[in-house]
Amino acid sequence: MAEGYPSIPDDLPGQFRAAMRRLAASVTVVVAKGDNGPVGMAATSVTSLTVDPPAVLVCVNRATALHALLVPTAPLSVNLLSRDQQEVSAAFGGGRPHEERFSVGNWREGDDGLPTLGGAQANLSCVIDAMLAYGTHSIVIARVLKAQVRDEVAPLIYQDGAYL
Repeated sequence: MAEGYPSIPDDLPGQFRAAMRRLAASVTVVVAKGDNGPVGMAATSVTSLTVDPPAVLVCVNRATALHALLVPTAPLSVNLLSRDQQEVSAAFGGGRPHEERFSVGNWREGDDGLPTLGGAQANLSCVIDAMLAYGTHSIVIARVLKAQVRDEVAPLIYQDGAYL
């Protein structure tokens, strides 16, 4: 326990996990450049930060393969999935090995050399501005350099272990 903070009950982590499962979130696939090609993971902890400059927050577990690639000024692709892209979400959520994930979905090379997902709700091309370690994760601040938006609004939403 840190000085000045109240003690945490033993059952709080489980209660917190159950509470957060009730928080509905859009599903994204975040992609960075690796030595042997792109590396991507599904994420629901992505949110807008500011419009001036355009930026998003992406929270990434430090134990993931993606995390090792995240350094300031590195390019990052953030793809907001459409309702019909559940198979992409499952593949990037751990349903397929890293080397097979980009075989699922309509991926094409973006301006920064990173894959972007065709048919997604939106594609953001970013660079990492800053990172802050917190607990098991890093909070990544990514400056948006380009945004493409699909006309139809039909996001893939995840809540309590299922798609809505």
